[in-house]
Amino acid sequence: MYNRQAAVQYANKWWNSNNPAYPIFDDDCTNYISQCLRAGGAPMRGYPNREKGWWVQGGTWSFSWTTSHSLRWYLDTSTVGLKAVKVANASDLELGDVISYDFQGDGRFDHTTIVTGFNGNEPLVNAHTNNSRARNWRYTDSMAFQDETKYIFFHIKDSFA
Repeated sequence: MYNRQAAVQYANKWWNSNNPAYPIFDDDCTNYISQCLRAGGAPMRGYPNREKGWWVQGGTWSFSWTTSHSLRWYLDTSTVGLKAVKVANASDLELGDVISYDFQGDGRFDHTTIVTGFNGNEPLVNAHTNNSRARNWRYTDSMAFQDETKYIFFHIKDSFA
């Protein structure tokens, strides 16, 4: 079972620092989100093939653990373990769900956040790289934001079976 509260607690504990139990990257957003999902109980799979599954182990990791575009595709296609379903609107998200960002609108997703709260129906998100907590999900205040920005809203499935 996905423990949304545990994922959010982890996100709030580590939003402005790095957990030394995991590798650290200059572009750390997806690594941080993967850690949050793992804290929520999401099972890893695919080791040692970096191009398959979602995992970190033995000083190495899958592309989907650390790369926004790879995690976007993993969440969209996984049928075992960590699974998600796309929803149409940000207001359909719950705590512990994930948003993927394509700032240039070119089909390559370059940022990932986790929902950690709400302002009314509007999700608030945490992220790394430019560390932020309880930020508006739209990211319109980000230097990376452009009018072409596209989003994918992923609802993490509660069951890993």
